Amino acid sequence: MKRLMLSLLFLVLVGCTGVPEGIVAVDRFELNRYLGTWYEIVRTDNRFERGTEQVSADYSLRQDGKVRVFNKGYDPVKKEWKTAEGKAKFAGEPTVGALEVSFFGPFYGSYTVFDLDRENYSWAMVSGSNLSYLWILSRTPVMDRGLLERLLAEAHSKGFDTLKVIRTRQVPVR
Repeated sequence: MKRLMLSLLFLVLVGCTGVPEGIVAVDRFELNRYLGTWYEIVRTDNRFERGTEQVSADYSLRQDGKVRVFNKGYDPVKKEWKTAEGKAKFAGEPTVGALEVSFFGPFYGSYTVFDLDRENYSWAMVSGSNLSYLWILSRTPVMDRGLLERLLAEAHSKGFDTLKVIRTRQVPVR
């Protein structure tokens, strides 16, 4: 039931597919390099993640060719992990970082990779359907402070309100 409510909230908040004005999905996107675990470093506040820390997303191929999306985050107040499993598909060409994600039935929300470490796929910046949704992701739970500040400045220049971002508490891998 909790998964269902989490998924419904995601759909209500992200709503439709589409890309915010001024945001362009990366080209030469390589899905196989994007698959795997990503740690959330920064996000804009949203109801479906509110209060969580140690947030990560794992992407893997499904048998039907879509992408399995498995999100998890720890709620320190309830002392429990929240999880949501969904699926993603390309919004257009598979070489462009514009995807659509669904956590409930046929309803999809926008997932746009608009900047990416092209050499190592070690970090990514992702938008939802409007500028209220921003995520900065990393392959490691901790990101270099200088890099994070540079990415936040870039996000700000594209219209995101970076004063409203939340730095996600992560526990470093030992």
